[in-house]
Amino acid sequence: MISRNIFTDILMAFILIAFQIFVLNKMSIQGQYIPVLYPVLIMFYPFYRNNYTYLVIAFLLGLGIDSLLRTWGINAFATTAIAYFRTRLFRSSISNEADSFSFQSIQWTQFLFFIFINIFVHQLLVQYIEFFKLSRVLEVFINVLITSGISFIAILLYALVFRIKEKV
Repeated sequence: MISRNIFTDILMAFILIAFQIFVLNKMSIQGQYIPVLYPVLIMFYPFYRNNYTYLVIAFLLGLGIDSLLRTWGINAFATTAIAYFRTRLFRSSISNEADSFSFQSIQWTQFLFFIFINIFVHQLLVQYIEFFKLSRVLEVFINVLITSGISFIAILLYALVFRIKEKV
């Protein structure tokens, strides 16, 4: 296993940005639903690491996506927001009141709920900031649900392949 430090985290961010832009963005479903994988770095970042470094990496990850998609900071805001609220989202995902922040200590249903709530909040922020109009509220919400479902499947496959629940 690769030792996690700031350089490997930044390298992982570059790899995820490249994979998102050059592979996943080309795989749109029905022309409008694109799976999103890059938030895995934010979701599965170790809880014991420095929070300031974590927030900067989350911001840079979103900014990298924004610079290549020309979306003017929407993804930077969304990734930084889910990074900032990740501990609260994790606590809301688990039913017990344990103070341990570990994916190993939670059940699979709680782990799946944590993944889904993170990707849903991320997509909600991205979609509503980018496309919000009062006349399109339902259309944007349906887009958020479908994109979140597709992204959930992609992130779940990533978590299963790399055995995230057992490692982090």
